Amino acid sequence: MPRVGLDTAAVTRAAADLVDEQGLAALTMTTLAERVGVRPPSLYKHVPGGLAELVHRVATLAAEDLADVFRTTASGQRGEAALTDVADAFRHYVRVHPGRYAATAAADPVDDEDPLSIALRDSLDALGGVLEGYGLPQEDHVHALRMLRSLLHGFAVLEASGGFRMGVAVEESVAWSLRLMDAGLRTGGRA
Repeated sequence: MPRVGLDTAAVTRAAADLVDEQGLAALTMTTLAERVGVRPPSLYKHVPGGLAELVHRVATLAAEDLADVFRTTASGQRGEAALTDVADAFRHYVRVHPGRYAATAAADPVDDEDPLSIALRDSLDALGGVLEGYGLPQEDHVHALRMLRSLLHGFAVLEASGGFRMGVAVEESVAWSLRLMDAGLRTGGRA
């Protein structure tokens, strides 16, 4: 008999909390079962695909969260202000939810209709909204989006792992990079 109140969504949230606290490598069916107060075989009633399904579900949750973060943060903003706000919100999300974010790189969508595929597309579309005010040609939009995503990911992951041990604040480096990106985007990449 499944525990009252325990469903797939609750199991996913518990897994997401666990990976944020202890890291993605700490997620096992046994550890999660202890956390939610059931025996490991009971979890398979909610996640028949086991650990791989759990990571997939956590990645989907994170991608949905990030889409909301990007939409909310960039709403009504343009240019460098939008880039800065989105970068700050993204870095904050990765600091608060490092395991969830790590899951987005660890899970692969099955096909285009997979909830993870849909959530990742939604997240990228929301992030791409930050670039709309630059008037880039459509063929350059994907390049600009990849550049922005790489910058955000690089700073967040290196910062989370303690990779910046220099005497200059990371915030200064982020601001410098975003100013440079903004200047390049304003010229349409034709500098």
